[in-house]
Amino acid sequence: MTQQEANNTDELIFIATSDIAARTKGRSMRLADFNENTSIGWVPANLGIGPLGHIVDNIPFGSSGDLRLLPDHDAVYRIDGVPDKPAFTVAFADLVETNGTPWEACPRTFLRNALQELRDDYGITSNATFEHEFVDLSATEDSHPFSFQSFRRLEPIGTQLMSILHHAGLQPENWLPEYAKHQYEVTVKPTDPVTAGDRAVLLREIVYELFDAHGREASFAPVVAPGSGGNGVHVHFSLNNLDGETLTFDPNRPGRLSELAGRFAAGIIKYAPALTALFAPLVTSYERLAPNNWSTARSFLGLQNREALLRICPTNEIAGRDPAPQLHFEFRASDIGANPWLLLGVIYRAGLQGLRESLDPEEVIVGDLDLEGEHRRLTQLPRSLNEALDLLKSNDVVRSWFPASFLETFIAVKHDENVFVQGRSLAEQCEVYSRVY
Repeated sequence: MTQQEANNTDELIFIATSDIAARTKGRSMRLADFNENTSIGWVPANLGIGPLGHIVDNIPFGSSGDLRLLPDHDAVYRIDGVPDKPAFTVAFADLVETNGTPWEACPRTFLRNALQELRDDYGITSNATFEHEFVDLSATEDSHPFSFQSFRRLEPIGTQLMSILHHAGLQPENWLPEYAKHQYEVTVKPTDPVTAGDRAVLLREIVYELFDAHGREASFAPVVAPGSGGNGVHVHFSLNNLDGETLTFDPNRPGRLSELAGRFAAGIIKYAPALTALFAPLVTSYERLAPNNWSTARSFLGLQNREALLRICPTNEIAGRDPAPQLHFEFRASDIGANPWLLLGVIYRAGLQGLRESLDPEEVIVGDLDLEGEHRRLTQLPRSLNEALDLLKSNDVVRSWFPASFLETFIAVKHDENVFVQGRSLAEQCEVYSRVY
């Protein structure tokens, strides 16, 4: 269907943002009425709606004040193909003041500003993408990791998902059964970071929609039951110059990582403990961040190590393929509770800080960890959300990246969530987050 044909129907367009709780929110209108002058009203206090669905206390926003959701006309996606549901369009929006100036607490603007500083100060650009893992909560049959049987058993959902993503322009790459019980993963191609964040937000909603249409339930929660395998949100990103050529690759250095990339990585490794509340922001996030869990509990840079916080990914050199443009990082500690724009923003901010402080290039750890021996000195990530929040509040550098109103709201949301969730058993905690995410 062409845009003109869509405009002649009763289809709706949803003007979307994503909040501190990484929940997609916004307002809809008739697609036929959407144009270059469209903006929709919004409320600052909405930033304080936590995962549990209410505006929390002790935030700097009250009943007064107004904002606008200003659509980005380069971020408009039409979603069609969900069985028995009408097609719809999503337009991602920036949060702006009523005069059109950026609102200081807009998550999408936070990412855009970090990218602009990287570009202006160091001539660095980047491409990024997200890998999403989730569990089919409705499945009852036996499950086997990576198996053909698990792949086919979920049809036609897999085929429909890849088709919907393709026609929406999200450029899907892989759809596969993963290691954990009834777990699946979907990946999309790299693109510019703002678009990568948009795609991450939209992909989640498409998965929810499609599973619901088939009478099934999908959950991206970090752990869906005590002892279950973890669901991660892995972030892949490159460092390039203004012409799009790699700044990451140097065949003569450890891990084939350039000095600049090593300093960038050092910033991420240094500031990761203070950032943990932002990339692992749920009470049960810390059930996933544990040793020997193919996740990470230590802040280190590893060569092709899936328990590294930051992983140097392998390159495909079959038939003489050039490794230089392929070499990139994977950030492995994040989960579904992290707003995708904020997540990318703090990764780039931390790397940028590494460059500004001229940190020594981060050591590349090769092979598996020996936490009882040579690797016991590696910095531990916090072991609870409360500990992570304390580190965030005490780090002046990280705090300087955010407006005070945003951090005050974030901490209040997480405190409210902590009080509600921590009074329950681990099984009940997992159930709470499985329903939300």
